[in-house]
Amino acid sequence: MAAFMKLAVLLGVLVSPASPTETPTPPGNQNLDLVGAIEEMQRANYFTFVTLINMASLGRKIQENVTFLMPNDRMLSRTVMPQGNVFEFLLHHSIPSPLFFEYLERIPTGSIIPSSFPGYMLRIINNGRRNFSINNVKIISPNICTEGSSIRCHGIDGVLLPTKMQENDTTTSPIPSCSSSSPPAAVGRPPAPSFPSPTIPLGVLNPTTASAPRPSQPNASPQRSGPSPWFSYGGMLKFLVSCMMVLIVGSI
Repeated sequence: MAAFMKLAVLLGVLVSPASPTETPTPPGNQNLDLVGAIEEMQRANYFTFVTLINMASLGRKIQENVTFLMPNDRMLSRTVMPQGNVFEFLLHHSIPSPLFFEYLERIPTGSIIPSSFPGYMLRIINNGRRNFSINNVKIISPNICTEGSSIRCHGIDGVLLPTKMQENDTTTSPIPSCSSSSPPAAVGRPPAPSFPSPTIPLGVLNPTTASAPRPSQPNASPQRSGPSPWFSYGGMLKFLVSCMMVLIVGSI
């Protein structure tokens, strides 16, 4: 509940060390790397997250070889969380491997990595050091926990929602996987409509034996034209008479 988170914030402020030089005695169920990481969280003003760690009964799984993703006190004060879900909240906000931010930067955008909570996956959006997000929550304070060898922590600007993403849900990954299913069958063309064949008259199929009259063959040898009337005998005579008449008339 919201009142529980406000109480956790208040306890975080109260348990903040009055003297930074004091080294708290580690409880019996905490290793030295976790104690050193808690001190680094407190120096970075993540008191509420430290309070959640102290309130939860942490097993060995989350005490070593882990990377915490820590919302700040302001974000945690707005979070509604039942008291019995503190441990699950920490599992959602951790990666089961100690990773400096420089290692996270090598993960390509669109990759999905597991959190410490079974079945809860974290999607990476890698747009550079100043715009690196996990499940749409940006990392704003990288490499807060650096002293120990098995615990790392980074400050984030939001709370990771406790929703499960199915591992076989291909819609959560921007990189499509090769499908093993057979390609879809090609859609066949619709059959061509069948039209009734035209009725052919019986006379066309069985033509009569009467043959059509053959065209007359033209004469292969061309007809010779007769002589020109001017070059016939009578024509020559008329020509000479005409010429004599012209000469006589011209001499008068």
